[in-house]
Amino acid sequence: MRVPPPTVLTACLVTLLVLPNSIRAQTEPCIPPIRPFLPSDPRDVQAYADLLRQDFETYIRDFGTYLRCLDTERARVFQEGQEVTADYGRFQELTAGPRPAPAE
Repeated sequence: MRVPPPTVLTACLVTLLVLPNSIRAQTEPCIPPIRPFLPSDPRDVQAYADLLRQDFETYIRDFGTYLRCLDTERARVFQEGQEVTADYGRFQELTAGPRPAPAE
């Protein structure tokens, strides 16, 4: 049985330790608020004014929460992208040596 080199084992362990955080970050998506309905008939607007007012106020509150969520997710993804780019640069440096000829 061939045992993988220590660096491969280390990479696997790090992946397993970091994976739960990545999954957790993705399990709470930013959910956009539902746009309130405004009836076209003014009599309906008057009849349901309290309900409509509540729908609009909920939308406005949820809209702010949604934008904050998007800002947080954008910052997280941007940071992750920088880290992955740096990792890829290190990968390229480690594999920059002569490449073996393709097997035929």
